[in-house]
This record gives sequence, structure tokens and C-alpha cells, in this order.
Amino acid sequence: MNRRGILVVVSGFSGVGKGTLMKQLTERYGYYALSISATTRAPREGEEDGREYFFKTKEEFEELIREDRLVEYACYCGNYYGTPRDYVEDQMDQGRDVILEIELQGALKIKEKYPEALLLFVMPPDAATLVERLNGRGTEARDVVRERLARAVEEAAGAVQYDYMIINDDLEQSVEEVHYLIDSQHNKISRNLDFVEQVRKELITFSKGEL
Repeated sequence: MNRRGILVVVSGFSGVGKGTLMKQLTERYGYYALSISATTRAPREGEEDGREYFFKTKEEFEELIREDRLVEYACYCGNYYGTPRDYVEDQMDQGRDVILEIELQGALKIKEKYPEALLLFVMPPDAATLVERLNGRGTEARDVVRERLARAVEEAAGAVQYDYMIINDDLEQSVEEVHYLIDSQHNKISRNLDFVEQVRKELITFSKGEL
């Protein structure tokens, strides 16, 4: 039975550790594909086209929009960011589960286009832990931390639209939970209707004595 890949969307508050979680997941299980976004911002030192991002001109990006070749996109600080449909579809056709680490708004857009997508929201064990992690970075001013916490309040309200939550308290356990949830999706009846029908037809044949 051919197994097509699953589209997985991972979101979570800033500072919750979702980036580290995804890095550990893909290193441990090599068949996951982290989606590569397209952007109109200029490459930074050391970045390569097709590795960190697909770098596009504004005209090229807007052509992708017109041709509906993006799963989702948004504009931040004057630059476009989006997920190329061709890359996602190609990886899934090869049987690889594609993981998109994006924010709430983009996640819900993807759910509209891909109803079978699996949406996971990464949570801290409690609010105090998230505040501690944000302050522990030591790289952000207090007003920036407050902004991130205010955004987290909004995101928490939207988290109810996701399929599952991952409480990122123990990294090893969280990695295994994400892997289990993705793997379980492959066995949903709705994803295997052709196989179920094939077995049903074979059983009909056998039930008529054609052994």
C-alpha cells in the first residue's frame, strides 16, 4: 500500500521551544521534511537559496500568489513570506511527512486548503515557565517580552482550533509525542478508504467460495 505523506502544522508561543523540538524530531527521524519558505527579503550572510529559504523578487512572489502556487503567505515588515505548494506536494507524493512551523493565521489558512492537515500547538507547562524562558534568553528588552506575552494571549485563544497540544516540558518526551501523533494519522480510516474498499471487494470474492 502506497503511503502518501501528511502535512503537519506546528505552532506555539514565542519562547516555547518549538524550533528546538522540530530540530530534534527531524534529526531523530530522518524521513520528515521541514518545509522551506519563500521570501522576498534579501539573503543573510551564509544563507543559501533552497536551504534556508527560496529567495524571490517581489514580482516573482506576486506571480506565485496570482497562480495560487502558495499554500499560505503573509507580509511582515515589508517582505513576503509563504509556503510553496510545489515543494509541499512533491515531498508528500514521495511519502514524506512535511512539517510547517508557522503562526496561527497561516495555520488556519492551511487547514482550509488541506482539511486532512494535522495541526499541533506547542504549549509550556504553565505561563510562569514561558515568562521565565523569555526572560532567560537575555537578548530581548522588557517591552519586547511584554509584546510577545500579549501576542501569546491572542494565540492561546486560537489554539482551541488545533487538533492536539504538546506540552513541551520534557524535550525527549515531547519529540516522541509529536512522532506518535503524526504516525497515528496515517492509520485514520479517512486516509485509507481505497485500501478498505480493496479488502472489502476481496472478502466478497472469498465469501462466494472463490478460494
